[in-house]
Amino acid sequence: MTMTTAETGEFAGWQYWENEAFEAKTAGPFYYSVDENGPITAFRAEKKHMNGGGVVHGGCLMTFADFSLFALALDHMNDDSYGLTVAFTSEFLSGANLGDLVKARGEVLKAGRSIIFVRGLVSSNEVPCLNFSGTIKLVRKR
Repeated sequence: MTMTTAETGEFAGWQYWENEAFEAKTAGPFYYSVDENGPITAFRAEKKHMNGGGVVHGGCLMTFADFSLFALALDHMNDDSYGLTVAFTSEFLSGANLGDLVKARGEVLKAGRSIIFVRGLVSSNEVPCLNFSGTIKLVRKR
């Protein structure tokens, strides 16, 4: 899974999957980086992310969490396969507001040859918004 590095803006130096149009443009853009605490994903909440109640739409948070599953598992994936989300669970904890920096951190619980188990937490302004866990199935490219 080849990532592209953002060259300008708030997320300059962060990476994203440019070939994933839904995550890179439609729902996102969502970004990935690694800092002293490990892998981190983030996006800035824009008007397009809001629901009618004035907070980030739950579907957007879930889409971001799905993106985060793969970013968090990146070190366990390889170039001759791609991943599919085969299971995903989440619980909403609070909302994120327009302009907030929404971030996710997490960990790989177990990685085998074809299955990766991941869990994480999405937060906004350091307040937990959504906890999530998921299973990625690795499929060999044809």
